[in-house]
Order: sequence, then structure tokens, then C-alpha cells
Amino acid sequence: MKSTIPDTGVPIAPPAGNGGDRQEASLHGEILLRLRDYVVEGNIPDGARVPERQLCEMLGISRTPLREALKVLAAEGLIELLPNRGARVRQLSQRDLEELFDVMAGLESLAGRLACEAITDAEIIAIEQLHYEMYGHYLHRDMHGYFQANQRIHESIVAAARNETLKTAYTNFAGRIRRVRYSANFARKRQRWAEAMREHEAILDALRRRAGSELSDILFQHLRNKRMAAIEHLTEPQEDAPASS
Repeated sequence: MKSTIPDTGVPIAPPAGNGGDRQEASLHGEILLRLRDYVVEGNIPDGARVPERQLCEMLGISRTPLREALKVLAAEGLIELLPNRGARVRQLSQRDLEELFDVMAGLESLAGRLACEAITDAEIIAIEQLHYEMYGHYLHRDMHGYFQANQRIHESIVAAARNETLKTAYTNFAGRIRRVRYSANFARKRQRWAEAMREHEAILDALRRRAGSELSDILFQHLRNKRMAAIEHLTEPQEDAPASS
């Protein structure tokens, strides 16, 4: 799987100049982005300890900024902080996945219905652009780029719903299943990646027509299908898993 973590240990350098707090915030954001991608893309096994020393070497940083980033990932639900023992990647059971995806299906379904009542033409155009960007990544089999664009599409629909309570709940649960949502595209029992792409075509079509009830149903089923693929991937024998790319 493609990762944004450099293999050669190139340090993440702060921007030149005297930006002060802005430089520090930028550096922290880059560390967090790379570390989140590294975990989401399955580079550390479920339930495994986070190799802090190795990550510090790969990122070219000290333990302090790494641990600050780990705290954010813990708040997002991707990892667990162990008292005096570092951190480990959160491992979800089949029951956890079923419950989390059902909640996400309900949230995205509601977001789709509300978005169709409030979304602007400019927002639809922006989502269309993300869709075509995502399709380009799909054609090039670039899972990293595809997933990033995919997540921005879902987040844009939630934002267009104009409901801060919904957005907060969505953000909380989205972090907890981000890793399995990524890996679900590799489920072998069905061609999930192609299937998801077709579903996104239907999502975009319903959004363009502002067909709230239809979009709500499509998004609910989209998450249900993703749930099935995630569980399939979870239960696949390790030797049957596709090779990383």
C-alpha cells in the first residue's frame, strides 16, 4: 500500500521564516497527516504496538511531537494509549464493525437528505471535481489517492447538510472506522473497489438532482455494502490477502 511516510528517514522540516506558532502548527499537521495515513493504510497490524522509535526515525522527529500526534489519533479512535506502555492500533471485532457501520449508515443517510435541501450549485461542482479526481485514482489503481478523495466527498456531503450536531457525531465515528473503511476495498469475495465506484456514480447523480430521499437510500446501502466488505476482509485468511501496492 502506498504510504506518505518516507522510507529514507527524511526529516519533516519546519517552513523557513519566523512564522512562530504558524510554523509549529504546520509541522504538527504534517506529522499528524503522515502518521494517520500510515496507520489507516495498514502498515501496523491490528492490535499491534505502535513502534515509536521506528516512526521517529522514519519521520525524522523526536518522541514529543510523535506522542502529541498519537494523542490525536487516540481521540479519533484509531489507536489506544496504554498507561506507561506506549500505544497500540485499535482492534475492532466483527460486532464492533457491524454497530459502527450501522451508525455511520444512519448518519450519512440523514446527511444526504439534509444536504439536498441546502447544498449550493458551487458545492455540487466541487463534489463533482472530487468525484472525477477519485475516478482518475481508481483508473490508476492508486488506493491512497482514491481514498483521500473519497473521504473528502463524504465529508463534503455531511458539511452541506448544515447541521453541526450531525457533523460532530459523524467526525467522531468516522475516525474509528477510517482504517477498516480503507481496507474494505481489498475484500476479495467481491470486487468491492469497482462496486464502490459505481455506487459513487449513483451518489453524484442523486446529488445533482437534489433527490434527497433517493440519495439517503443510496448512502445507507453504500455503507451497508462497505460494512459487508469490511467484515469479509476481517475474516479472510491472512495468506489470501492481496499484496500491498
